[in-house]
Amino acid sequence: AAQGLAREKEAALSREQQRSAQETAQLRGQLADKESQEQELQRRLLDEQFAVLRGTAAEAERILQDAVAKLDDPLHLRCTSSPDYLVSRAQAALDAVSALEKGHAQYLVSRSDASALVAALTQFSYLAADTIVNGSATSHLAPTDPADRLVDTCRECGARALELLGQLQEQQTLHQAQPSLVRRPLQGILQLGQELKPKSLDVRQEELGAMVDKEMAATATAIEDAVRRIEDMMNQARHASSGVKLEVNERILNSCTDLMKAIRLLVTTSTSLQKEIVESGRGAATQQEFYAKNSRWTEGLISASKAVGWGATQLVESADRVVLHTGKYEELIVCSHEIAASTAQLVAASKVKADKHSPHLSRLQECSRAVNEMAANVVASSKSGQEQIEERDTMDFSGLSLIKLKKQEMETQVRVLELEKTLEAERVR
Repeated sequence: AAQGLAREKEAALSREQQRSAQETAQLRGQLADKESQEQELQRRLLDEQFAVLRGTAAEAERILQDAVAKLDDPLHLRCTSSPDYLVSRAQAALDAVSALEKGHAQYLVSRSDASALVAALTQFSYLAADTIVNGSATSHLAPTDPADRLVDTCRECGARALELLGQLQEQQTLHQAQPSLVRRPLQGILQLGQELKPKSLDVRQEELGAMVDKEMAATATAIEDAVRRIEDMMNQARHASSGVKLEVNERILNSCTDLMKAIRLLVTTSTSLQKEIVESGRGAATQQEFYAKNSRWTEGLISASKAVGWGATQLVESADRVVLHTGKYEELIVCSHEIAASTAQLVAASKVKADKHSPHLSRLQECSRAVNEMAANVVASSKSGQEQIEERDTMDFSGLSLIKLKKQEMETQVRVLELEKTLEAERVR
């Protein structure tokens, strides 16, 4: 009995051991499956993160390729930009390179999260492309030598950036990518932009305010001279021409006179507004100190004033040539557009610091609208005058003798009969 009991215990123990072994094997199998699943999920996560990175880098590559193509695009030659704006874009792109370096380093440490690198890459591609496009646009207004250097530096920046983006799209070259290599050409663009910035006026502080008054007075004088010259041209035209030509010349010169009067009123109003701005903004400072403190605004006023005076002079020169039949009507049209643009520049420079409720500002805006209207009248007078003169020249028989006139009349009648015969034949068909 004792032996039977022992055998039963041994059998029970053996069954328990077998069950434990089976459970252990089952648990180990489940653990292995779970580890395999985790590894698969981890692999998929890494693949998905890299796929996002690769897609972002590919799109960034297309953006930069489009920007680099602008360097050789003839249609882009009409686009211009300022050195100031180029400097701001280049500085922003340099800041983006720092973020790109940080995001790249983080991704190499942990490839399960590419969010920082993707965000930095998106920002970098936009700013780098914007810098290249504006670098090209800035070169269109720059002197030849710095313009060539700027374009070459933009091209180098694009090449470095595209090389970097290509490396970020391949697992094998991902760790070799060096965002810092883009920094040098961007710094070159920044430096060239700084060099191309317009230099400050080389005048002493106490002379700056006087220069504004001097330029505004010179502009007013140029306009007065233009009005007098137009009056002289009007008198000469009345003695030297007649008929249609006199009518056309009078209409054009009258429209030019109206435009000059509108500009004169605009300049006077602008001067009053500037005095109001200085008085309200200088506080305890003197007028000269206010102009010196706001030197960029002051330079804008001087530049705009010079442009208006130059435009008025050019308009008179063009009108003189048209009246003397040595110029083209298109010159008057171009000058009118130029004057409208110059006065708009003067208005913008004048009102940038003005109180929006200022009565002088309201009058200045009214004057600006009047200038635009008068400039449009000059354009309309030039176009209609050109059409009248061309029509008159087409029908002018004053230089023909009686025999030649009769011959032309006969040839015309013959041509009419031929056309009538052809028309009749077509009707029969």
